[in-house]
Amino acid sequence: MKRRGKQYRDNSEKIDRLKKYDFGEAVKLALDCAYGKFDETVDLAVRLGVDPRHADQMVRGTVVLPNGVGKDVRVVVFAKGEKEKEALEAGADYAGSDEILEKIQKGWLEFDKAIATPDMMSSVGKLGRILGPRGMMPNAKLGTVTFDIAKAVKEIKAGKIDFKVEKAGVLHAPMGKVSFGREKLLENIAAFMDTVMRLKPPASKGTYLRSIGVSTSMGPGIKVDPVYVKDFLNP
Repeated sequence: MKRRGKQYRDNSEKIDRLKKYDFGEAVKLALDCAYGKFDETVDLAVRLGVDPRHADQMVRGTVVLPNGVGKDVRVVVFAKGEKEKEALEAGADYAGSDEILEKIQKGWLEFDKAIATPDMMSSVGKLGRILGPRGMMPNAKLGTVTFDIAKAVKEIKAGKIDFKVEKAGVLHAPMGKVSFGREKLLENIAAFMDTVMRLKPPASKGTYLRSIGVSTSMGPGIKVDPVYVKDFLNP
């Protein structure tokens, strides 16, 4: 069994393992427990009472975090003509059609998110084996296959994230950086949790929010009591 480092163990002692905190307490503790020599990411894990094996219980969506994620997201846009120009003017890092497709087929992957106009999808579909496993494939349901290129680029640059429940029924998403401070992180968490609550599948029975955890990249996890969510979203 891997032995945790001294700093991790020392920080773990600050947390009452028998207690479930509210979001404010949990984020404060997470920040107190951050000890990395870099600006750690603050992550949220939410276990849902759904069975993702059934299509009518799949939870998947997008949300624009009001304070972003603290990362410069590199965006590539598959488009032609005026839409290519629109993409670059909106802030896309790369835009084009055949030349971009060819570069990716040869192994170029210096971007984080991909957007495409609908007329490009017949060509972009050929990149499915490359982009699909990396979660980079443009998807109409996530707003990344659209003719409104400027809006899509600006939203991603502003902090739009997409999320999808895993096989075990857990959602994982970054909520920002330790340097954001407590208030900005709580604003991001509120936006995310509000979206998750609105996406509750009608087919989901019983308890929807099973458990919630907050942690930093290197710090210990801190449990949040789901009963606090309603008051947190409606103070």
